[in-house]
Amino acid sequence: MHTSSKKTNTADLSAILEGLLKADIQFILVGGLAAVIQGAPVTTIDVDIVHNRSSENLSKLFCFLKSVGAIYRRPDDKIIEPKEEDFTGHALFSTQLGALDVLAFIEKGKGYKDLLEHTVEIDFRGHTLRVLDIKMLIALKKLSNDPKDKQRLPVLEETLRQLNEKSDNDTE
Repeated sequence: MHTSSKKTNTADLSAILEGLLKADIQFILVGGLAAVIQGAPVTTIDVDIVHNRSSENLSKLFCFLKSVGAIYRRPDDKIIEPKEEDFTGHALFSTQLGALDVLAFIEKGKGYKDLLEHTVEIDFRGHTLRVLDIKMLIALKKLSNDPKDKQRLPVLEETLRQLNEKSDNDTE
């Protein structure tokens, strides 16, 4: 069963999001997909979330991961299933739906509660999806040492400029 989820070639990132929302998991969408949803012309192959670390939310998250056949993404073929106590840092999973990165925090140790005020709410298939706003995505990319993040920075900044321009035009 699990070898097929590890070798998934097609990702259904929207199904991952919908599944998380239907399971009533409290999370914030961060990373590349958060930028895409806000109009940035970037590509991504996974869903990155920062989750609320309450025990109730962790239980829901663990049940969801089991339901989609989650296993840790690893360079070898060793199959390791998640345990409920694993969610204190970064946990990178392959699922039957695609790749899901479950993060307790992002740059500068910012967790769910720290990021809430920097989110936008987007209606997604009848659910409210919390997405890290583009301004905060830019601020965090500026702090990152990852070359991929530095490459994306001008694209995100241009997206923000266009969003601000559109917003200014809509208020005129």
